[in-house]
Amino acid sequence: MSMSRRTAAWGRILALLLCAGWLAPAGSQEARIQLGTPIDEDQLSGFDLIAAPDGSGMPPGAGTARQGRSVYELNCLRCHAVNGEGVSGNTVIAGGDMRSEESPLRTVGSYWPHASTLFDFIRRAMPADAPKTLSDDEVYQVTAYVLFLNGIVGEDESINSETLTAIAMPNGDGFVDHSHLH
Repeated sequence: MSMSRRTAAWGRILALLLCAGWLAPAGSQEARIQLGTPIDEDQLSGFDLIAAPDGSGMPPGAGTARQGRSVYELNCLRCHAVNGEGVSGNTVIAGGDMRSEESPLRTVGSYWPHASTLFDFIRRAMPADAPKTLSDDEVYQVTAYVLFLNGIVGEDESINSETLTAIAMPNGDGFVDHSHLH
């Protein structure tokens, strides 16, 4: 499925959830939208936040790991712990080695092929108990901090839409692109 078709499909799903009253736009003070309530493009635009590996969909903003530390401590620490070691197997975000002879630990640093995917995931799904509540700058800051925890960027290295897509992830070449086989 192409990126634009996937984006449109997710937009329709999220619009249905919004209309059913299961989701509300972040910071919304409006009356709860119920099933059958029409929504406009502005209401839908808050849910179509896909940032692709090529950088398309990335918002303006920037941040460093030093800035991201406090945002992480406030919003991420309870699940991901102090150094990204997590509080359960599913919340580990730092460390790991995909070349391990035993079952490899898949973390941001060892498994994810694109830094922009980390930004996209944080922007749309984190913190887990309050998704989409971080500003774009805070998302850049937390992304920088998680990359810092994995030894990928320096503490004062500023990331933005351009620098984030230029980051070479340790497992960036660990996936096969099958799109050219069709």
